[in-house]
Amino acid sequence: MSAPTLDPRVTERRNPRTVDIDLASPLDIVDLINAEDRAVADAVASQREVIAQAIAAIEQAFRAGRRLLYVGAGTSGRLGVLDASECPPTFGTDPRMVVGIIAGGDHALHNPIEGAEDDPAAGAAQMDAHAVTAGDVVVGIAASGTTPFVRGALARARERGATTGLIACSEPPAVMRAQADWLILPIVGPEVLAGSTRLKAGTATKLVCNMLTTGAMIRVGKSYGNLMVDLRATNVKLQDRAERIVCEVTALDRDAARALLQQADGRVKRALVMHALHVDAATADAQLEAAGGVIRKVVPNAPPPVAHD
Repeated sequence: MSAPTLDPRVTERRNPRTVDIDLASPLDIVDLINAEDRAVADAVASQREVIAQAIAAIEQAFRAGRRLLYVGAGTSGRLGVLDASECPPTFGTDPRMVVGIIAGGDHALHNPIEGAEDDPAAGAAQMDAHAVTAGDVVVGIAASGTTPFVRGALARARERGATTGLIACSEPPAVMRAQADWLILPIVGPEVLAGSTRLKAGTATKLVCNMLTTGAMIRVGKSYGNLMVDLRATNVKLQDRAERIVCEVTALDRDAARALLQQADGRVKRALVMHALHVDAATADAQLEAAGGVIRKVVPNAPPPVAHD
């Protein structure tokens, strides 16, 4: 008896709306892909409550000095590594606070690694290698909901006491569901090209990861209003942004803002508290520490209103 050809994973199904895409003009291809992409935001919105639950769990981990670890293979793994790598420059975090793990290691970021995603033992070994423990949050990313590497990682993470979650764009089987404390399932439907999860599933995954880290970082005080006050000024663009934030909040001119930042060792949040409370850097740090890092608990006034042209 032959095996069934209809894959139960929705990410592997053929999309009836794009069956003639191989005959489409460039403009028609754009319209077809764009029409499919419109459903992605709604699929993510359907998961709003569990995403909020995940943000709260990650906030708790960060406040306890623990970590968020993403685990995935292929596109899913690359998206986790991307989100993790953006946190230090955006939020001034230690690179060990948010970690991206991809099946096959760093080489897999640029190259396909044969069979890497099919090895659950390798996923488990990564949890041991990263010394995952109670208080950590491990988020598996598997567009299909079935990746063995991710399943092995989540199972070992749970054994080691971590909180676990799964982001998938197809209903995961029971064996995968059993490894996750919570499931984020933005079901985006069949891809424009069957099985090409770098498309809608990848976009949905990126949106969810954006929410998880941005939401948790905001909760632990990495913003003042909607200003990134814990950014790390590692290049000219970010240095300019830091100075502009200080200018906007304090009404200082550019030279005075630059001087204040120098006194604050380049830390925007510290500089704003120093200016608002007329204190030195050590006192500003102590005030922020007592407030759990949330600047609005130290400087209760909101940032100035957004200027309109």
